[in-house]
Amino acid sequence: MARDDLAEFLRSRRAAIDPSQVGLPRGARRRAPGLRREEVALLAGVSVTWYTWLEQGREINASQSVLDALARTLLLDEAEHAHLLALAEPETAHPEIRDREHPPGALISVITALDPNPAYVLGPRWEYLAWNAAQGRLFPAGHLAEDDRNLMWIVFADPAGRELIADWDNEARNMISQFRADTTAIRSDPMVIELVHRLQDASPEFAEWWPQHDVSGFHTRLRRYHHATAGELLFEYQQLVPAEWPHFRVVCQLPVPGDDSARRLAG
Repeated sequence: MARDDLAEFLRSRRAAIDPSQVGLPRGARRRAPGLRREEVALLAGVSVTWYTWLEQGREINASQSVLDALARTLLLDEAEHAHLLALAEPETAHPEIRDREHPPGALISVITALDPNPAYVLGPRWEYLAWNAAQGRLFPAGHLAEDDRNLMWIVFADPAGRELIADWDNEARNMISQFRADTTAIRSDPMVIELVHRLQDASPEFAEWWPQHDVSGFHTRLRRYHHATAGELLFEYQQLVPAEWPHFRVVCQLPVPGDDSARRLAG
């Protein structure tokens, strides 16, 4: 699966580059957008045959220096570069994870201490594992079946979650690209595979965007919500990775100076 993902990722990144971005003429006889395979091979200093095999998902080895050269040629950013390395060397990035872990008590204490600001804990597959009282008021998740308690499912397939998030299209695209980056090392995990298939069936947007292979790291940003009782809410969306438990994520929604969203949410 990693080889197939690698092949699709390379093809998608190659198609996204305008030849002029890498100093090549666009020409009038290009039948497809982006760079040709032979152009990528030339710019990266590899043979066309070798690069073609890589895009075909064949079992071939690629050194760190060659992968770095491909990353430079394809104008990959830091998150995309890391994604490329993880796909090309999956044996070095395959953590053992349980089916569904309970978050450590220390992380529960962290999100509890953050109240009245919403906060929650995600598992390695973005399982929605625990939340504080403020987050429960922002989005009550108790009604969801356990298999549906996943942040991607909430965003893409749960009507209440979708209606809550302002600027849904941009937020959803941000999240799908970050989810791909966060789960690169466990793409062969049966629960991840099942989740992706369920999302493709449940959400037309997910089915359209997932094959585009967009990848991004997390970035702090302001997030707006349409809340049924508290009105329009604004928080700074932040994420913490615990040093002791790096496969968990603590997501915090912090107050914005001068804004009273947390007070209004608290009622």
